[in-house]
Amino acid sequence: MGFKEWIIPQEKHFFEMLEEQADIVLEGTEMLLDLVTNYDNVEEKRDRMKKIESRGDNVVHHISEELNKTFVIPIDHDDMSKLTSRLDDILDYMEAASHRMWSYEIKRIPPDMVRLVEVLVASVKEVNHAVKDLKNFRKKNEIAQHCVEINRLENLGDEITHAAVASLFKSGDVLEVVKLKEIYEHLEIATDKCEDAADVIKDIFIKNS
Repeated sequence: MGFKEWIIPQEKHFFEMLEEQADIVLEGTEMLLDLVTNYDNVEEKRDRMKKIESRGDNVVHHISEELNKTFVIPIDHDDMSKLTSRLDDILDYMEAASHRMWSYEIKRIPPDMVRLVEVLVASVKEVNHAVKDLKNFRKKNEIAQHCVEINRLENLGDEITHAAVASLFKSGDVLEVVKLKEIYEHLEIATDKCEDAADVIKDIFIKNS
């Protein structure tokens, strides 16, 4: 099926649902950035993040229900399911990181962790743009650029995490090292999931162009 057949009027809502999910993921990332840059009212912000994650889950369930009852959709069923799952993973790992900041009673957020979240925000913005460009074949070059940038940001996220964790082990507080290391790893995985989402988007274009 070519791109010209993609936009079946009665099935446009699949793109709308994907865009809604991508917007919720972006909202969660911005909430996380507010948490780490203004590290106060941690429990309240953690609760807000959990509500955002729950809204994302609701969209995932809705998409799954629609996929199960719709035979013809503008994107292959498996690709639609994979992309939805990758977007959900991003939000899940961010929510898990915010929960650990609260439950582990982290007193202060290291500057490297703020930098990592900033990279994550930039990556999610690229994912958001790529998802919204999916319905328009003429934007295939823009999508390719988004995917390249997501890859670059994923590499940057890895570099920040590796340097930050190495620095942690030079401190004397072993328990704090263990706590912060786990949070760093969750944030790094979230950036990895952005790249996974970009890979699915690239596959969709290869299959349908």
